[in-house]
Amino acid sequence: MSQNKRLELLAPAGNLEKMKTAFSFGADAVYLGIPDFSLRVRINNFDLESIKEAVEYAHARNKKVYVTVNIFAHNHHLKKLDSYIKKLKKIKVDALIISDPGVMEVVRKIWSEVEIHLSTQANCTNLKSARFWMRQGVRRIILGREVTLE
Repeated sequence: MSQNKRLELLAPAGNLEKMKTAFSFGADAVYLGIPDFSLRVRINNFDLESIKEAVEYAHARNKKVYVTVNIFAHNHHLKKLDSYIKKLKKIKVDALIISDPGVMEVVRKIWSEVEIHLSTQANCTNLKSARFWMRQGVRRIILGREVTLE
């Protein structure tokens, strides 16, 4: 690992209390989302107001909040996506975790400078795929769960 890169401890945050606990135990960043746009529907107890509160809490402690927008979108999702991304931009979340190319296209149109991380849900399991996503502007790739350290 180069000297300018450091490990980041990233933890899930199903609600504000869990987020605060993660930070108390050393997490550098958390990821969270709302049920409409996250695949972790059953364990996400966030809405836009609590995401705003989470970001304010995290930023006051020099921590980060990444928001999952990792659904595989159908057309009905896209109708609400523009508004949601504009609100996340206003809240100033630190990055978006995305799995769907169509969602990424919408995000890039609305918020071109946002940092995008590729969700494990995109199932990136090889070097060629990783390079493809990097060319699309993805800054971090969360590899598929099937990938070994080798």
